[in-house]
Amino acid sequence: MRYDLVVFDNDGVLVDSEPLSNTILAGYLTELGHPTSYEDSLRDYMGGAVHRIHDLVLERSGRRLPPEFDEEFHGRVFEAFRRELEPVRGVMEVLAELRSAGVPYCVASSGSHERIRVGHRKTGLDAWFPEEHVFSADDVGRGKPAPDLFLRAAARMGVAPERCAVVEDSPLGIEAARAAGMDVYGFSATTPAERLAGATELFADMAELPRLVMGST
Repeated sequence: MRYDLVVFDNDGVLVDSEPLSNTILAGYLTELGHPTSYEDSLRDYMGGAVHRIHDLVLERSGRRLPPEFDEEFHGRVFEAFRRELEPVRGVMEVLAELRSAGVPYCVASSGSHERIRVGHRKTGLDAWFPEEHVFSADDVGRGKPAPDLFLRAAARMGVAPERCAVVEDSPLGIEAARAAGMDVYGFSATTPAERLAGATELFADMAELPRLVMGST
């Protein structure tokens, strides 16, 4: 077996949430007087925990976001998820193949546990990820690009970092996985390949992933 654990990012890898959440984030920041386009949101915030939004806005504008920002932003995102969210095409088949082959897997996401649960319930992914296999930036002091989240997931799953394969679609996630000493496979279906240049290997179709992490054809 090529790896002892496959660690999935959530947003953009398991659930097709990036267009929804970044459209909402860009709109809300603009409402608050911080003009932000969808492309700006993808570039600056994709793959990061919510504290990154606060940090960058404060750094750039000298103004703090309002105290209710997190609750309002998450409320808007969850409402959109419950209406529209879909799993990433082909990911259910990949999970079935990993399970059939006896390859352990988990999710390590910059999103909150609540955000992960809402998305997984809507898409049916909750049947594939028991609670003890779900790890969030909520669980660590520093989110991606720090390696803490991936290292925690590996430790809790009982696997050495060098025996883990991470599946990511953001530059911050790629950086975090490399810092954790893990191989990382960059999913370039929606993220431009050049933004994932630090990945061990790139792939654009979920059907390619089993070959990469298991050596299967």
